[in-house]
Amino acid sequence: MTAVIPRTKAASLNPLKSSQPLGAALAYLGVDGAMPLFHGSQGCTSFALVLLVRHFKEAIPLQTTAMDEVATVLGGADHLEEAILNLKTRTKPSLIGVCTTALVETRGEDFAADLSAIRRRNADALAGTEVVLAQTPDFEGAMEEGWTKAVTSMVDALVPPNPERMVSLTQVNILPGWHHTVADIEHLRDLVEAFGLEPIILPDISGSLDGTVPERWVPTAYGGTLVPDIRAMGRSVHTIALAEHVRAPAALLEARAGVPFTVFESLSGLKAVDRFVALLARLSGRPVPARLRRQRSQLQDALLDGHFHFGGQKIALAAEPDLLFTLASFFAGLGAEIALAVTTTGSSPILRKVPAREVLVGDLGDFEARAAGCDLLVTHSHGRQASERLGIPLMRVGFPVFDRLGSQHRLTVGYQGARNLIFEAANIFQANRREPTPQSLNPFRDRRPTSEDTHDSHAQTAAR
Repeated sequence: MTAVIPRTKAASLNPLKSSQPLGAALAYLGVDGAMPLFHGSQGCTSFALVLLVRHFKEAIPLQTTAMDEVATVLGGADHLEEAILNLKTRTKPSLIGVCTTALVETRGEDFAADLSAIRRRNADALAGTEVVLAQTPDFEGAMEEGWTKAVTSMVDALVPPNPERMVSLTQVNILPGWHHTVADIEHLRDLVEAFGLEPIILPDISGSLDGTVPERWVPTAYGGTLVPDIRAMGRSVHTIALAEHVRAPAALLEARAGVPFTVFESLSGLKAVDRFVALLARLSGRPVPARLRRQRSQLQDALLDGHFHFGGQKIALAAEPDLLFTLASFFAGLGAEIALAVTTTGSSPILRKVPAREVLVGDLGDFEARAAGCDLLVTHSHGRQASERLGIPLMRVGFPVFDRLGSQHRLTVGYQGARNLIFEAANIFQANRREPTPQSLNPFRDRRPTSEDTHDSHAQTAAR
């Protein structure tokens, strides 16, 4: 079992993680007509907004309760109510996702009670708009936990109990992780529909953050999961959770409506995708389509072609727990060595399964200090300075990736996604390969003389 080394520093000098509220906001943006609302200061919202805009290169709908000094001391319920009513009047969202920040959480307010009272007092004014709450203080957790809390809050607020277990035999729930891209979710939908199944994907950023240009200005998220579809999730035949951190909402669906679930820790390897495809075949009762069999054969060929470039390579990884596990498993499966693994939080059980001797909970300062001698750095765009200083190539993954175009359209799951990762990493290795020289191939170069060599030299001199 992998050892998880806890954080020992009092402060992060070069942060690796993004905050919980940002992860929750990203999840809410996957719902059609939604508006994420940060309960905190304008600065908290601006920081998250900048990262989202730089990563997706899109206009991001994100609002704030704009807490000031007085409201912070006396309580922010009035600001929260005013913000919700203003959003309802001006943008008419289908869902308002409230994300609390450290500013209001440190005061210890009862946000659930405040929100319940706001809904009760303004039932008529808020008709047609769901208001859900995710308590996501910045001072704990990371982006992964924020995503989990937001998805769980939507399931808890919108999915009704299903005591009679009325089931649609062709409907399945898909719960992607925060690290799955627009291209990943589009591909997963195609995979599920290839078996004649109807997926409800929550959240579905492939509909709202896919880079389309609407014909008119839309103040909320446009595209994504419909609120009525979220309510219908309790009638699905099965829930497929695509990361460890979405196990909680899958378990809630089972407890609430009796929908069984399966968790996939990764979909970027041959065995994992085989298991996923086998589940879809079992649920649908259909054989695997010929095009998927062909894609599997193409991945096998890519594994044969690419594994020569991975053997013996030392990889330094820095990412959130589920993404860290996915990437570490991918590289280790191709013969590379995970020389360094750094993550954002030590609470996830998936860290114990990472194929490395230890996982360090730290930041990019720890990452840079320990990555010397590795052949490849794998983290988000904030690792580019470490790459320059160490002279080691960087493979950009996760969030944020703001110095390259098209990161949201990068396919990393399924047979095709795994093949893409092989080609991308192998091409980086080839581009940075150091060609051997005659001097480097000399087996006696840099060899220190031994006592036996000295004895032989003296013997040869005496013989002369």
